[in-house]
Amino acid sequence: MNYNFDACALIAFLNDEEGADAIEKILTQSSANDDTLSMSVINLLEVYYAELRDKGSDIAQVVLDMAHHYSIKIVDTVSEQAFKEAARLKAAYKMSLADCIGLATTLETSSQFVTSDHHEFDTVAEKEAFPIFWFR
Repeated sequence: MNYNFDACALIAFLNDEEGADAIEKILTQSSANDDTLSMSVINLLEVYYAELRDKGSDIAQVVLDMAHHYSIKIVDTVSEQAFKEAARLKAAYKMSLADCIGLATTLETSSQFVTSDHHEFDTVAEKEAFPIFWFR
């Protein structure tokens, strides 16, 4: 299975919030299960800046170190296909651009989108066949 992380997934893991155990299981078992982990650089930026703002640069660096430690592939380009899909999602739903890019990256990487953000994604999940892994 391939997993593409939303920002809220890593934030939950870092802060030991509800659902952190599900994220930890994905992270720790990924190599044994031959899973591919990915995350849009935009979603990673959301996590990094939140930690930088709230806890400082040393803790923000932990975000990047963790991504490298767990071999999360940072998708730092947007293909034309993902670009168009993100734009379509933004036009169709009231979602942040970062969330649209996260979903488009999920399709691009043939992954499940790991999120708990029902507020943003319930409507999309009801209307479209996006592979979403709800961790809470």
